[in-house]
Amino acid sequence: MISDACQFRRGVIVAALAMPMILPAQSSTAARPPDGIMIAFERFADLFGGRLVAAFDSIPANRYGYRPTPSQQTIGYIAQHLEDANYDLCERVSTLKHPRARKDSLADTLKARWPKDTLVKRLDASLRFCDSALERARHLATPQLASTLLAFETDLAEHYSQISTYMRLLGMVPPSALPPRPRTAIAMPASTLSQFVGAYELAPGLDLDLTVRDSALFVRSSAGGPPVRLWPESASDFFVKEVDAQLTFTRNARGTVTGLVLHQFGRDRVAKKVRD
Repeated sequence: MISDACQFRRGVIVAALAMPMILPAQSSTAARPPDGIMIAFERFADLFGGRLVAAFDSIPANRYGYRPTPSQQTIGYIAQHLEDANYDLCERVSTLKHPRARKDSLADTLKARWPKDTLVKRLDASLRFCDSALERARHLATPQLASTLLAFETDLAEHYSQISTYMRLLGMVPPSALPPRPRTAIAMPASTLSQFVGAYELAPGLDLDLTVRDSALFVRSSAGGPPVRLWPESASDFFVKEVDAQLTFTRNARGTVTGLVLHQFGRDRVAKKVRD
């Protein structure tokens, strides 16, 4: 069985593919490329956020009242707490605000007993709100912002560790310890691979650059990191062996490659091809 720590290191190795979802520009500074530090914060928020959603989604609904000891939080309580904490911390990152509904003011103990599907959906929504808030910030301009981002990411990491322990006690394997689904590479000549060569924009100033070398397709992020080999498994789908990440290329009506979709951490990232 693959350890949680080992899987974490593997996720970091393929940093070029662990890119955050960055929503359309909504601020006066949005045209400026994001700096590398903000990209790193966004990447690891995506990593832990995606794993948290996957963890809560995999736990059976009838175990949401589970806690190892009477003094500890239940699984349902952790889920609703994370939602609240995400909104509270990410509202400090930018001017983006989350409108509160009447049921948001209910006691935590009541929200902890909401149905599993409700809790998972609300947790995922809070993480997408944080995606938008971090995108608005784009630059690590103040010590206060750095402190808030560290608090946000530490909270995600700590609670993922907490829920992973609960899963182990329930006889379950946390998402970070699951091996990638087995995939089979197919043969594809360099002449066919060449159609995928080019730059694909994930966000302003942030590209995935694809090249062919030694009859193989490689991807590298403009944010840095070494090239990573992509292995074809169909005419449009490729995967990475080092970590659970895949790319699906999109085409127009004429069959020309126009973009790609990055699949990782349970999320899809769309990138448009901007140059050959």
